Order: sequence, then C-alpha cells, then structure tokens
Amino acid sequence: MVNGRSIGDFERIGTHSHIRGLGIKDGVPQYVGDGLVGQVEARKAAWIIVNIIKSGKMAGKAILLAGPPGTGKTAIAVAIAKELGGDTPFMALSGSEVYSTEMKKTEVLMQAMRKTIGVRIREFRRVYEGMVAKMEIKFDKHPYNPWQQIPVGGKITLKTKSEEKTFSIDSSLIQELLSKGVSEGDVVWIDEESGRVHKVGRAKSSEVQYDISSERVVDIPSGTILKEKEFIHTVTLHDLDVMQSQSRGLFSLLFGGLSEREISPEVRQRVDEIVKQWVDEGKAELLPGVLFIDDVHMLDIECFSFLSRAIESELSPILILATNRGITRIKGTDIVAPHGIPYDLLDRLLIIRTKPYSREEILEILKIRAKEEKVKLSDNALQKLADIGHTHSLRYAVQLLTPSSIIAREKGKEEVGATEVEEAAKYFISIKESSQYLKSLEEQFLK
Repeated sequence: MVNGRSIGDFERIGTHSHIRGLGIKDGVPQYVGDGLVGQVEARKAAWIIVNIIKSGKMAGKAILLAGPPGTGKTAIAVAIAKELGGDTPFMALSGSEVYSTEMKKTEVLMQAMRKTIGVRIREFRRVYEGMVAKMEIKFDKHPYNPWQQIPVGGKITLKTKSEEKTFSIDSSLIQELLSKGVSEGDVVWIDEESGRVHKVGRAKSSEVQYDISSERVVDIPSGTILKEKEFIHTVTLHDLDVMQSQSRGLFSLLFGGLSEREISPEVRQRVDEIVKQWVDEGKAELLPGVLFIDDVHMLDIECFSFLSRAIESELSPILILATNRGITRIKGTDIVAPHGIPYDLLDRLLIIRTKPYSREEILEILKIRAKEEKVKLSDNALQKLADIGHTHSLRYAVQLLTPSSIIAREKGKEEVGATEVEEAAKYFISIKESSQYLKSLEEQFLK
C-alpha cells in the first residue's frame, strides 16, 4: 500500500539547520537568539571576530574554539558564517579526513581552503530576447546522403511588448533551437556573440496553451529585442582550478578522461592571476568563506606547518579550528603542547572557550530542536529530557527526540509524554550505561 504522504514531507533536518546567526542585538548577546542558547561570552567574542573580518583586519589570524564535547563549537562556527552573509561559503572538515591513500594531506587542506573562497563573476552580454512569434526552417539534402534532409537556414520572428522583428538565421543556430526544443510561443535568449540559445519558458499570451505542462510560464519581455543583460555566476577557486586543470590535458580534452586528483601549484597560480585580473577590471569580486576544522588535534605537524603558512596568503578563507583536548602530544612528534597544536600556530590564534550548558540552557535548546524536528513535547517530556541532558549529555537528549516521537505516534498520540521519553531511553542507552554494562561483563571476555 502506498503511503499518502507527499514527497515534500520527507526532508533532512540538519544538526545545525536551526541556526540563523549569533543572536546579537545592539552588541549584546541575547540569552536565546537566532537558534543559539547561552554561551554568552563565546558569542560576544565571535561577534567581535565578525567585526574584525568585516573591517579586513583578519589577515594572518585564525580562531580556535576550545571546550568540552557538546558545548556548541560547531554551532558558533556556523553562526559566524551566517553573520558574514547568506552567500558566504562554509565547509566543515574533521581533522581525520585529511588522511587519504589517494591524495596528500596538504592537498586535501588546500582543496578545502579553495572550496571556501567564492568568486562572483559579473558578465555583460548582448542578447536577443523575446517570444518566438514565428519560426520558419529551410531544409535541403544532406551533402553525403541525398535521401536525408537537414536544416540549412531559416527565419525567426521575435516579439516583445514594444517591438517585433524577423531575423535570418544560419544552420548552426537552427540546430541549436531545435536541440533546445524551442517552438512558437516560447520565450528565448539568443547570445549575439556565440549564438547560444537559452529557453526561458512558455509565454503566458501564447496561442497554444496546455492544461498540464512541465514548462515554466513567463511574461512576454518588455523593451527592445536586442539588449545588454548582466549575468552573475558564483563559483569557487577550486571549481576554477578543476576547469583549468582539465583544459590542460589533451586526453581529457579529446576523450573526456578523468582529471588528476591533485592539482599542480602552476595551475593554481594561473587561476589566481586570472581572478586577480578580473577583480582589478571590476568583472569579479571575491567572497572569502569559512573553513571549520573540528578535532584539530588529529592533524599532524606537517598539516600545522601548512596551515601556518596558508593563513598568511592573500587568498585565504577565515580559518576556525576546534578542539576538546587540553595538553596533548602533537601528532607525528613526541612534543606535548596545549591542544596538540605547535606554539608557532598557537600564537596566531584567537582562542574562544565554550562552557558546559546548564540545565536551563539545555531546556531551551531542546525546545528549539523539537520545533525544528517538528516534535510536539508535553511539559513533562521536556523536563524529563532536560534532566537526561543534564545528567548524561545534551547530544544524548537531542538524539532521543525522534525515537520518542515515533513511539508516541505508534500509540496514536500527537504529543510526546514523559512515558515515551523513558521508553526511548530504555531502548537507546547512554554512553555511561553502555560502558557500565560492558564493564560488568568483563570477566566473560577474552583477555
């Protein structure tokens, strides 16, 4: 039996999809604001960081978020990116992800950094825009097959609200129109220089109308047919690196072969020069994003050396690191250092601490997450989850939201009660309970 729910009902709720910003009003952190709760000192520090970035004085610096697990380090990093603007590129990376058999560690970090630097390219092009009022195609015999006819030219009449013109077109443009499925009544753009055709949609006032159609319905364009339009394309430096590296290989160019996994410094240098030229000419602007590396103590001395040099580069994103370690060994050495990070990089970091949440703060966070996951909680259930979060961990309490909701739904309830929370906690035990359980059975294990 097919379930009656629509496709739109199935959606992915992200861990930090509820975060809209830092929740700062007039320079003062709100207790609950933009999806964040508590961590007033850390959010105030992050707000100061945002102002440093906007004033262009973040060069050669990076941020370190230090605090216990489950204290909102990733949430603050996401909030910083949101405060910088909705189109700010953001990428989250774990310290363990840099280790690969197919790519060097420094290459993984370099690609991650260039994926978080956007390039907004502005391009002005002259286009013919209008509704296709009439299209005539002239056919002739194929030069190598007299039994087959091919388009060799024709005429197209474009119409706007203010004018109507007929143009003679060659065979290549006719083939482009036919390949895009353009017919009379469609609104199109035709690039004057390249002849490239873009089908916008079906005109509202078209003579041929359909009751059911997958095509977009648009208004007839206004103004002249030949006009200059601005096109905006947003890509990342990594996208440009890939395009440039693929264009270099003759095999890739002719046969569509796979590009190399690692990109050479020469290609990146060429891309940087092109982008700088575009910026100087006013054709493009850079959008520095945020690269968040969690569990930074998992990186080794080679990675730290690379990051120390990378943050001083002209084309560098905002680097935010996070760790829950105090004094630990730097990976790849026998040196013990704060957070497992070399001192030369630590000196470049602005360190923000995050503190464990109180029970009241856990309660507010659970309210926000329940609303985001569309789970209705009774007051008793909310209090029970807050107790669990305070006793065990916030993440464990949040993890119980959806199982409790499913248990309540199976019982025919629309609202989750304390009974359903207790039942979910019985099925899905905490870390403390699981470790104690296995410890009690240690004598039965092989040693």
